[in-house]
Amino acid sequence: MGDPAGISPELAAKLLAAEEFRAGANLVVFGDLRILQQGAKVAGVDVDVEVVASENEVPEGSARPVFVDLKNLSPDQVTPATATLEGGLFATENFRRALLLAQSGRADAVFFTPFNKKAMRLAYDGYDDEIRFVRDVLKTSVAASEFNVLGKTWNARVTSHIPLSQVSAAISGPSILRSLTLADQCMRAAGFNPPRIAVAGLNPHAGDGGNFGTEEIDVIEPAVLQAKEKGFTVEGPFPSDTVFLRAKNGDFDAVLTMYHDQGQIAMKLMGFDRGVTMIGGFPFPICTPAHGTAYEIAGRGIANLGASREALLLAIRMGTEVRARRSEAQSEPRLSAVNS
Repeated sequence: MGDPAGISPELAAKLLAAEEFRAGANLVVFGDLRILQQGAKVAGVDVDVEVVASENEVPEGSARPVFVDLKNLSPDQVTPATATLEGGLFATENFRRALLLAQSGRADAVFFTPFNKKAMRLAYDGYDDEIRFVRDVLKTSVAASEFNVLGKTWNARVTSHIPLSQVSAAISGPSILRSLTLADQCMRAAGFNPPRIAVAGLNPHAGDGGNFGTEEIDVIEPAVLQAKEKGFTVEGPFPSDTVFLRAKNGDFDAVLTMYHDQGQIAMKLMGFDRGVTMIGGFPFPICTPAHGTAYEIAGRGIANLGASREALLLAIRMGTEVRARRSEAQSEPRLSAVNS
């Protein structure tokens, strides 16, 4: 369960009340049962879960979603539509426990309802984003990246949460190849074989032959050619103001952009209520709706389930691939997905 002051509790309740996920996954939820019950009341749904006190008590193959009741937040500690230390502690602890369960091999994917970054920073010193937090929890420094997913269209990025003034210096042949490699791996796990990836330029009109910048000529195009030599199905660089139209029309499965907003704006305009954020590069996929905590509608029972539904379905689909890979080395049963 994510931030308790926004729409996360009602989204969690709506997901748990939906039958469609139970056939594909055994869901394990981390949070406080009282907060879930509040969310169910707001959403107007009934949730039927098996309640346990810790992840050590999670049964294998439960017919109902399993709720690990950490008893980590009293409802009277929640200030609606407000980022607080208590809310941040709640969300970070739920997320941490879910990540560790997946790291142990007892789950194949992690999903979370929206966090509030201000609350997370109050609770976790140095919190930059989810990737930093995951690395800290798993004690790893592996390359990882966020992907935006809208239906069959993906957006990968070379740079992410850095100032725009630093983007050009951060783009290099190796960084582009790393991003393409990770995108290819994650998309294959999601069923693309092979994924068709378009690479966006950095400058207006992809530099217009050097008139508006030379990064396309000096860095991006050579990296694309090198990627083709390595066997990737990749083209570009293309002007970023038209490449998403081509992806939307089916010419490509993904667009690799050079910086955060270059792709985020396009993807959210195409489908804000259906967009998914997937964190790839770790041993298991981590998925969440691309929208935030929506404080402005918290408690009204009108939160749209679309993006959360798509995120959980993607976690299940990719988690199934994780399970298949693990089954080659070991045969004991595993949980399919974690909903935190």
